Amino acid sequence: MRLIENYNSGVPRGLVAWLYAGCFIVFAMVVIGGITRLTGSGLSITEWKIVTGTIPPLTHQGWVEEFAKYQKTPQFIKINSDFNLADFQSIYWWEYLHRLVGRMLGFVFIGGFLWFYLKRKISKALMPKLFVMFLLGAWQGFLGWYMVKSGLVERTSVSHYRLAIHLINAFFTFGYIFWVAQNLRFQFNSTPNTASPTLKKFSVTLMVLLALQIIYGAFVAGTHAGQVYNTWPKMNGEWVAGTIPMAWHKMGMLSLVEALATIQFIHRTMALILFGFIFYLWFKRKNPIWKLNHQQIFAIDVLLAAILIQFFLGVYTLLYHVPVTLGVIHQAGAFGAFASLVHLLNRLYSKPTGIIN
Repeated sequence: MRLIENYNSGVPRGLVAWLYAGCFIVFAMVVIGGITRLTGSGLSITEWKIVTGTIPPLTHQGWVEEFAKYQKTPQFIKINSDFNLADFQSIYWWEYLHRLVGRMLGFVFIGGFLWFYLKRKISKALMPKLFVMFLLGAWQGFLGWYMVKSGLVERTSVSHYRLAIHLINAFFTFGYIFWVAQNLRFQFNSTPNTASPTLKKFSVTLMVLLALQIIYGAFVAGTHAGQVYNTWPKMNGEWVAGTIPMAWHKMGMLSLVEALATIQFIHRTMALILFGFIFYLWFKRKNPIWKLNHQQIFAIDVLLAAILIQFFLGVYTLLYHVPVTLGVIHQAGAFGAFASLVHLLNRLYSKPTGIIN
């Protein structure tokens, strides 16, 4: 079956909506993943069964057998040994939902692809991009299981390194799908793009910093570093916690990714740096030398709003010792900030072709 060569009549709205739906499902996966982490549910399912794992235990005996598998894990032995079957079920459902949404993403992607392919709505240029999306989704599923495995042998929780890899890949997958969807949506946009190359490079730097901040957010979550020094702006009365130089003296560079106080300090400091840079970007957004159009200026406005919300969410989450609700909202806020920056970069690097009637 031959693919259509060009979109002479514009991009089908359904195709763009399908990609945005994929973005939303990735977002939902990350939010539910945050709940599983904060409730200690992530290790409740000890096996990875792509097909049969879709169906949860349906009988009492099935639940007993599933619980017996969990009882062999270090998390149960060392932390949750007082759990009964009802307690196990309460954590099982969050992890089950997390995996179910992951399967839903695969179903929506493959089902949508087949529909638009048979309808001849997929161009040759789009086909390799969809293949990359498929690979990223499959890789994310593997990383999820790779992360869970780290908590089934000796540890009582997953490795914060694997958690960070799993999380940043989810953000990257979301960002890639969102970028392609944005390109399709604005493919025939006639708004001139004369943005300064310097500003483009500055925005790329912001993305690198935000990615690093997200990784350290995963480190904070994985090591429970948010449970120490729950004060702001100082760390229990000190601008730099006294345990930070002690950790450096003892652990060297490893303290940057292992010591709780150091991890939290880097995360809160990066938040201030990001806020400062983005505020500077917003303050200078109408400077004629940057040659921004109205779409790009609006994208910067949205980015500042997103980073402000995320900044204050982070502070309140810390002050209240990371309750589940605030922790989940804070993780969702990171998605908002990330999506806003991806949108800005997309508008800065867009190449309008003119509106086709």
